[in-house]
Amino acid sequence: MKAYLSCIPAVLSVLFLGSAELAAQDSSAVMLMSRADSLRKEYRFSEAAAIYAEASACASDSMLSLRIGDKLLLAENGESMAGFVSEPKVVARHGFTLDEFYLFYPLPDRSWVPVPNQLDTAGTCAFSRATFIPGHVASPDPGDKLYYSAPDISGAMNIYMTEFRDSLWSIPSMLTESMTSSADEICPMLSPDGKTMYFSSSGLYGIGGYDIYMSVWDEARGEWGEPQNMGLPFSSPADDFLYMNTADGKYTIFASNRACSKDSVYVYVLEYDPMPVRKEITDTGVLRHICSLDPDEDMPSVDSRGSASDSIPENPDTQRYMLKVAEVRSCRDSLYSCMATIDSDRQAAASGDVTEADRAMLQERIQAQEMRLPGLQDSLSRAMEELQKIEMEFLFNGVVIDPDKLQAESDREVVGASAGFAFTRMNPGKMPEMKFEVPVKKFDYSFMILPEGRFAEDNTLPDGLVYQIQMCILSSKAKTSQLKGLSPVFETRTASGKYIYRVGVFRTYNDVLARLNAVKKAGFKTAYIVPFYDGKVIKMAEAKALEKENQTSVTYRIEMSPEGGILPDVALKALGQFGAKDIAKSEKDGQVTYVAGPFSAEAKAEEAAAAVRAAGVSDVTVTSEKTDAQQ
Repeated sequence: MKAYLSCIPAVLSVLFLGSAELAAQDSSAVMLMSRADSLRKEYRFSEAAAIYAEASACASDSMLSLRIGDKLLLAENGESMAGFVSEPKVVARHGFTLDEFYLFYPLPDRSWVPVPNQLDTAGTCAFSRATFIPGHVASPDPGDKLYYSAPDISGAMNIYMTEFRDSLWSIPSMLTESMTSSADEICPMLSPDGKTMYFSSSGLYGIGGYDIYMSVWDEARGEWGEPQNMGLPFSSPADDFLYMNTADGKYTIFASNRACSKDSVYVYVLEYDPMPVRKEITDTGVLRHICSLDPDEDMPSVDSRGSASDSIPENPDTQRYMLKVAEVRSCRDSLYSCMATIDSDRQAAASGDVTEADRAMLQERIQAQEMRLPGLQDSLSRAMEELQKIEMEFLFNGVVIDPDKLQAESDREVVGASAGFAFTRMNPGKMPEMKFEVPVKKFDYSFMILPEGRFAEDNTLPDGLVYQIQMCILSSKAKTSQLKGLSPVFETRTASGKYIYRVGVFRTYNDVLARLNAVKKAGFKTAYIVPFYDGKVIKMAEAKALEKENQTSVTYRIEMSPEGGILPDVALKALGQFGAKDIAKSEKDGQVTYVAGPFSAEAKAEEAAAAVRAAGVSDVTVTSEKTDAQQ
């Protein structure tokens, strides 16, 4: 006994030391993961992936290992996306608070309704502070649609669609499964032609935070197509959202917190490029510079028409006048900003606190700014002359302009004009009256045992092969209390006037057999199975033969034809993560094709196909195949 007791401290010591060792391993894994996070946010994806893998190898906690695995996938996605980087021309960038950044987008006045509102009653998403309500919602025509984001039952943000039908809006419905993840989807915005949707997601294929995606309307299928990540530099390891192209075809605008505090965002204005050239960037310094999206100092001065036209009164004469007023204001701001920069640099150069090298640099910058002055002054002079011509035309033609409206437009907050774009603050709007259809509660025909039984609303059986469990035959109609809680119970009257009661609608013999004992235990000890085909009773042997004949399964495979005949490693990893068990290679007429699968669900196959496309393989298709389940 003493020997046994003396062993206890030793055992406890081993257990304690083992637990301490595991804790130390997890602590090391967390430190490595944090280091890899920093590298990933600096666009050093390959280095981050290597350290995530090291962290995963030493993690003992299963939940921690899953977290590291998710982040490893983000880094690997970044490696892949670095092979397809575009270099947009940055017109302007300006910082705003999260509470009102959306008001500085060039959209119609009062088109943003702050949350919570009728569509988003929770208003809990930090990056979705308002709902965009297009002008047609206030006076809709049949067929008009509205897309918006709102939380579902679980609290995750999803994109919904509602369509106006006669006098009511349809019950909001979520979009396709491919546009829905386990995380959030926010900020849906349509292209000017309505055929492309841009939105942000924190759960689809990406590199961290919210990434920006596009989906093209598939006319043949009548639904939105597979979403594609917009790639670098639009998406980043930070949060990127509210992407749109202006109606005049000049600008692309989106918001991001990649270079600012979490309570604010930068709004970036880029030159619209319908066919951007994408190339591989291997130098992380170059990649980081591209993704910083610093405004191009060589860009011409602002064309404020791109940011002001939607807020200008509809009268053509007044609109023309206000456009020119905005242009004059922007030219003046650009000129004043240039002069202020020159004065500031001169004061700095005259200070005794700067080195000779810094003084030389300041002198060069002063000369560069002075060279800009004549062009800015000329632009302002020409804009002023054109404005005066318009005013003279008004006087000559007797055109009357509303001074109050013009003053209101002039008083709008305008920022960033000197940086190449005039951000004009719009006013928040109010929710228009929207009346929705009332959802019709459908009867649930699934087999259930409830506190109180239920008769089926419709005693008609569906076409094809089905099974029911016959409970009893009565000489008079049964009461609800006699159903013993069973639902749904079907009633059939015989030629002799008796009533037959059967429960459930089952598609396979195994399903109905699994429920038979439950019906017997409920009080119907003589219950038995009855097969039907197209609503008529058939023999059990015939039913089993039909079931065997129809018992086929559908599997899905992905066919890929990469350029050069080599499937990228990132694509191979993605296929493995999505559950592809086999990858076969074939060659015909010099064309190399890979086939991966099988996938039991089409949605899973489509997700895997999207990941392969994102890895750089454009020729990817999903195929289906029916197989006999008995083989």
